[in-house]
Amino acid sequence: MYENLTEDNYLLYAASAYEKPGAITSEFEADLSRLLYVKRLLTKYYATKVLKDRLIMNHLVILYNVFGIEAATRLLFFKLDDRDREVIKPFLIYMSVLPEVVFGINGTDVKTSVIRLDMKVVEALRALK
Repeated sequence: MYENLTEDNYLLYAASAYEKPGAITSEFEADLSRLLYVKRLLTKYYATKVLKDRLIMNHLVILYNVFGIEAATRLLFFKLDDRDREVIKPFLIYMSVLPEVVFGINGTDVKTSVIRLDMKVVEALRALK
């Protein structure tokens, strides 16, 4: 049913993947809005060159906890553009959740091996260890 993630089925896909039993609608919406927070943090990073790596990591951890690995990855790749993917890829590698291919994003499969790495992010994540 969700082989191809589009704007039309994005919300239904997110709801079907949501792994928080007993959650109310506002909790789901708050968790889903973390995708927008990540996007905003990336936009701020481009403008200021200040990476809020721990805040991004916190949002990603929560996303992966409530949506699961496959769904959270697909939702991220759906909402983020190519430039954002270069920044988010090191985080996903750090978390060991980056697949070789992210299937069905607006009619295409995204091969993650061809996405470049933002080296400033790589260095920041190395410092976390």
